[in-house]
Amino acid sequence: MEPKVNEGGLNVTLTIRLLMHGKEVGSIIGKKGETVKKMREESGARINISEGNCPERIVTITGPTDAIFKAFAMIAFKFEEDIDNSMTNSTATSKPPVTLRLVVPASQCGSLIGKGGSKIKEIRESTGAQVQVAGDMLPNSTERAVTISGMPDAIIQCVKQICVVMLESPPKGATIPYRPKPASAPVIFAGGQVRADPLSASAANLSLLLQHQPLPAYTIQGQYAIPHPDLTKLHQLAMQHTPFTPLGQTTPGFPGMDGNSPASTHELAIPNDLIGCIIGRQGSKINEIRQMSGAQIKIANAAEGSTERQITITGSPANISLAQYLINARLTSEVSGMGPL
Repeated sequence: MEPKVNEGGLNVTLTIRLLMHGKEVGSIIGKKGETVKKMREESGARINISEGNCPERIVTITGPTDAIFKAFAMIAFKFEEDIDNSMTNSTATSKPPVTLRLVVPASQCGSLIGKGGSKIKEIRESTGAQVQVAGDMLPNSTERAVTISGMPDAIIQCVKQICVVMLESPPKGATIPYRPKPASAPVIFAGGQVRADPLSASAANLSLLLQHQPLPAYTIQGQYAIPHPDLTKLHQLAMQHTPFTPLGQTTPGFPGMDGNSPASTHELAIPNDLIGCIIGRQGSKINEIRQMSGAQIKIANAAEGSTERQITITGSPANISLAQYLINARLTSEVSGMGPL
């Protein structure tokens, strides 16, 4: 398939997957499903929404490119309408952009970024939309999140250009699709340990939110690196998140980093052959994780005859969630052979 793509689109059937939060999905479905029904009828595209009690859902849009662009336009304008409605009672002066997250096979992301980031730069400049490709694959998949934000018109132009790239550079090999997990999913650590922490619901949701946020986008294609600002937001979230009280405790939440306040302690075991990627050269990586998460992290000395090292994480549930996420991300990149982030 070597279609020549023009502004008018092509009569080629394409499937685009979107990652949405529950509130966004509710907006797309509408009252009694009226909104999504109207979108299907007016665009001519098939729009399917994944089932499941998950904080995130996958919205799949399939059809000829023209139908897909119409569906995207309707979604983008619906989100803008939601933003306008939310601002009527708000004191905010600046209007936030519309944001959509595409889920793209990792094997196509190199073409989307281009040599030295040339293609993604061209898309940003020609459409006026912000485009960011996540550095890590989404959990248990070979797909990455591509975040597009801007005015609806800019987003529609941007999606058109991304579709062109996807048509010209089909996925290589088998794609393992990303499937969002329910909020109560346990955290699986190296060595096969499974731990479902008894945090409050908001802490569990925060943990899941952190799990899917992209790390800085390094090692995308060859030696080219694309910086990613989202980690700062994650760090702020961990530092500012309303403190929670773990189940079974009646003491108030954790007032920040006050050393005298009660704090949770979590332990996990890391295989000896992987501990190096957590510590980094001269402790650079573990210090980075401490700084980003706001948690205290101690690594026990190697016990004689043991194949594992104990890591103790202390802090609020938000700090611990972020520290766990950062440690898991380091392990995932090492095990999957992506090399150091």
